[in-house]
Amino acid sequence: MAMNAVVHPLQRHIRDIKRRLMIVGATIMVFFVIAFSYSSILIDWFKRPFEDDLIFYAPAEALFASIKISFMAAVIASVPIILYQFWKFIEPALLQKEQRWAVPLFFLGLGFFLLGLGFCNVVILPLVINFFVTFGMDRAITPELAVGTYVDFNVKFLLAFGFAFEIPLVLSLLARVGVIQASVLIRFRKHAALVALILSAVITPDATMFTMLLMAVPLIILYEIGIWGAKVFGRAPLSAG
Repeated sequence: MAMNAVVHPLQRHIRDIKRRLMIVGATIMVFFVIAFSYSSILIDWFKRPFEDDLIFYAPAEALFASIKISFMAAVIASVPIILYQFWKFIEPALLQKEQRWAVPLFFLGLGFFLLGLGFCNVVILPLVINFFVTFGMDRAITPELAVGTYVDFNVKFLLAFGFAFEIPLVLSLLARVGVIQASVLIRFRKHAALVALILSAVITPDATMFTMLLMAVPLIILYEIGIWGAKVFGRAPLSAG
């Protein structure tokens, strides 16, 4: 009987997760169709840090580049829905007074995501692109960037930084609902740093130490901010007695 009492809530949670993921997936698909019709404008905006025209080598390279950039635009446009679905999932675990945080947290989450995109677009991407282009030109190599590689490079960085800037908010919320504790996050600090380095190696297309550190260091800093948030907003663990 006790086992059924545990299994049934778990099954409800799984069904709820599936339903919300389907909503998010459908939203992304709708925005993808819209973004794809404007993909040429998006690519033109994307190549602003690189003054020369982009080229393509394979017949389908321009198509796949358009798909990637349209998907990124669709994900960005879907962030309000993603945040809303995440909130509705954790809402039942919150107290009545805590549920009043919905609107402030929604805009806070959206703000963090946009801040991550802005930081990447204004600081990280120009720095990285300038570094690699200058590095090649110093060796008498003329830069000719393929549209597929260039878009893939930018999309991975932008989405990674956008969602990475949600880390402090997510960790603080999970600590508030009692899923994690600050002490656990502190104990796994070294593991988190290792995961940040591994993710950076996977996400960055060239996987050089320079780009890995540009990705990993902000991730580690955001994790530390998340620890602080978990300390401030987390619930005290229940005593065994």
